[in-house]
Amino acid sequence: MIATTRSLGRSNLEVSALGMGCWAIGGPFWGGDQPFGWGEVDDDESIATIRRALELGVTLFDTSDAYGTGHSETILGRALAGRWNDVVIATKWGNTIDPATRQLTGTDPSPAYLRRAVEGSLGRLGTDHIDLYQLHLNDLPIPVANELLGTLEELVGEGKIRWYGWSTDHADRAAAWGEAGAHCTAVQHAFNVLHDAAEVLAACEAHGLASLNRSPLAMGLLTGKFTPSSTLGPDDVRGIAPDWLRYFRDGRPVPLWLDRVAAVREVLRSGGRTPAQGSLAWIWARSGSTVPIPGCRTVAQIEENAGALDHGPLTPAELAEVERLLADLRAEPVAPM
Repeated sequence: MIATTRSLGRSNLEVSALGMGCWAIGGPFWGGDQPFGWGEVDDDESIATIRRALELGVTLFDTSDAYGTGHSETILGRALAGRWNDVVIATKWGNTIDPATRQLTGTDPSPAYLRRAVEGSLGRLGTDHIDLYQLHLNDLPIPVANELLGTLEELVGEGKIRWYGWSTDHADRAAAWGEAGAHCTAVQHAFNVLHDAAEVLAACEAHGLASLNRSPLAMGLLTGKFTPSSTLGPDDVRGIAPDWLRYFRDGRPVPLWLDRVAAVREVLRSGGRTPAQGSLAWIWARSGSTVPIPGCRTVAQIEENAGALDHGPLTPAELAEVERLLADLRAEPVAPM
């Protein structure tokens, strides 16, 4: 029988092996002239998508106060009103936001801002507690981040959060909170077929932390739906890609990455899977600690992604074949995303 749930690190929370990322349902937002959203959204479709996810057994929903400068949290709260006992909600803090202009205005790693941010997220979500509260500052120095642990533990004691984690692509940061944070139970990091973050995953496993996997479909590239002629608009983060987003440039998929997707497509499609489902299956096969959180904004997308649960992980032979086909990529040093 295929396991469709996993423990969320060292917490007492059980979650679906697949989560739903809620970045895209936040709609457009910017940092100055740089778009960070995924284009215009239909809030009714977003709500229908969240509710369909729950029907299909998805119980983990990951958002942030930054996504749409609070709009994603608001939509999630509307969709899940009255269902809080059925779900695990993960959100994040650390970026300062101006909802009136849809702008990210900076960052604030102070304990005082942490307290203000958690109240803001609770209000937008319409709930009295957050299951997993995550620091959303990837590169924050460890000593500065550690100054937040006391306040986080106080918030656990007050019942406003249950557990916490760090959204970071750095193994040393994952290990630091795994060692020092009594109620730290997860690290969120980029992880997919094209970006095997083995060091961060190892740190999660060593400290009993869940590995929440953002960008599990490589910003959509691993769905197989992009071609060299595909274009993305200027209000899409992939349309004017920041430096860390290496799969797209000038609103188009980078040919090198398209070629690598093509190289593993047939393995990912094994057992009747779609390329997206095979990409999620690769993550499950890599470790029992992983929980991929692909973004969705339509019912069709969540139905395809949730269909991966029916197939389960790739077999050891299929996993080995993917690694053989991408051996040249694995040998290259990869900068954190």
